[in-house]
Order: sequence, then structure tokens, then C-alpha cells
Amino acid sequence: MFSYIFHTIFYNPIYNGLVFLVSFFPWMDLGIAVVIVTLVVKLIVFPLTKESIKTQLKVKEIDPLVNEIRKKYEKDKEAQARKIMDLYKEYKINPFASFFLILVQLPILFALYFVFLKGGLPDVNFDILYSFIKAPAHIDNVTFLGFFDITQKSFILALLAGISQFFQIRLVMSGQKKNDKPADQNTFKDDLVKNMQLQMKYVMPVIIFIIAYGLISAVALYWITSNLFMIVQELYIRKTVKAENK
Repeated sequence: MFSYIFHTIFYNPIYNGLVFLVSFFPWMDLGIAVVIVTLVVKLIVFPLTKESIKTQLKVKEIDPLVNEIRKKYEKDKEAQARKIMDLYKEYKINPFASFFLILVQLPILFALYFVFLKGGLPDVNFDILYSFIKAPAHIDNVTFLGFFDITQKSFILALLAGISQFFQIRLVMSGQKKNDKPADQNTFKDDLVKNMQLQMKYVMPVIIFIIAYGLISAVALYWITSNLFMIVQELYIRKTVKAENK
């Protein structure tokens, strides 16, 4: 059941999209096709991403109110949680917005990986090809801009994936509330949040680099394109939200 859903919704459309692009545009290499398919996917999930970013901005906005509730109901955790959820409802905040976005994007990443691992590319698997797509039995140009073979791993693309991830995380964190309290006044929770943010900012890009270098460079190319798109997207949504609030 899960395999059928995965192939029908994620794997087959991505596979057919890549084959269609390189077949319909003979000048296009497979790397550019990966970039285009990634951008199309990002546009499809844009409503979820927009909701996630707007949620982050709203959470930052009501943070003082949340802190007041935590202080007021410090000894009653059940009432504290209930009041915070009521506050979220009042401001129409969906605390699971980011979770839904991650849930959608993970299968896309796996689908792209399996397309090259055992999906047929660069050899074309006609069994899963849509009837209206005409394609050769083999895709010859599996490079990106003529330099990188995306069916093999690439140190440069993996490094760019890690660097772009760093700047994407940095931008996201710039929109979060800063802790201005002196170090000696920080609670255990404050220190924990700060450490997690530092790990996200500096450790996550390294992890992305290691993973991307261990896999085919098509995955690294997907990460690079996704991160650059998300940076532009974050700036655009912040600008539109500010304009709406004026």
C-alpha cells in the first residue's frame, strides 16, 4: 500500500518529469532537468511553505504573551498548555505547519534518489513511463552544465549543498526571537534552545555535506536548488506579510 502511494504520487511523476524534459528539449542535460523538476516541486508545495513561514512569524509575534502564560501558570502545566493552545487558536496558528512540510518533502528526496539508484536512469524504464511521453532507450547527457556527472558523487556540489544550507538556516534563524537576557540569568531551557540553534546553524550544513557527498550528486543538486529557492521564498513571504500587516 505504502509502496503504491509512494510510486504513484512521488516516484513516477518525478521520473516521468525528468525523462520528458530531456526528451522534449534535446539540448537539455539531466542536471538542468533536476533543477527544473525541483523548482516545480517547490512551487507545488509553496502554499505549505508559506503557511509554515507565516506560522514562525506569528509565533515570534506572540512570544511575549506565551511567556506571560508560562509565568502565570508555572505550577500548573496542564493549564499552561491549554492556555497556549487557546492563544494559538486565537491567532490562527497551526503548530504542525512545519511538520507537514517536512512530511511532504522527505518522500520527494527519496524518490529523486531512487530514480537514479534503481529507477532506470540513465537507461529509461518504459514500464513506468507515461504513454504520452516518447523517449530514447538511453539518456546520454547525464551531466549538469557539462561538468558534473549527476549519477556519481561530487565533492563540489556536496560542498555547495552544505554552504547553501548554512545560509538558508541563518536566514530562518534571523527571523526568530533573540534571547537578550544576561548569561547568568539563562534557564536550562534557554541554554538548551541556544545550543540547538548553534547545532542547527553549524552542524546541520556539515551533515548535509557528508550525506550529499556520500550519495549521487543529483541529490546534492536538489539540495542546492531547494535551499536557494527557499532563501528567495523566505524573503518574499516576509516582505508580503509585513505589507499585509501595515
